[in-house]
Amino acid sequence: MLTIQFENQTDEVLSEALWAKMQTCIRKTLASENVLVDKLILEVSLTLVSPETIRMLNANYRGIDRVTDVLSFPMLVFPEGMAALTAPSDLPILLGDIVLNPRRAAEQGETYGTGFEREMCYLTVHSVLHLLGYDHMDPDDKQAMRAREKAIMDDD
Repeated sequence: MLTIQFENQTDEVLSEALWAKMQTCIRKTLASENVLVDKLILEVSLTLVSPETIRMLNANYRGIDRVTDVLSFPMLVFPEGMAALTAPSDLPILLGDIVLNPRRAAEQGETYGTGFEREMCYLTVHSVLHLLGYDHMDPDDKQAMRAREKAIMDDD
């Protein structure tokens, strides 16, 4: 079972259809990484925040004083990007928190020609992969993460 805690701290109105797509993206990403959602009680939080809030979080937690599109705060450490949550549990496993800036998503969707909804879904997939141990700090890791994002997003 998967519980997704959602909070919108912005003035942006998120349609029910987009919220449903984002939830599907979270589930698809977990399934693609062999996280057996049906056998576990998993929890993810997703919060939409303003550019000012994400800038503050980025400065506080990463030491980078600028606005970004999404931040991920994983609660677990997975070896080499491989999620292996298969043991049944009667307690929730907190995967982590996603903090997403919809204003930046809108800007990027326009810049890349993908649109707001696609960018929101992409950033959701990207962030869930971070929760599962993926990173893009070196070229090989970046290539692996981009390949996973593409595979998940192209599965629509």
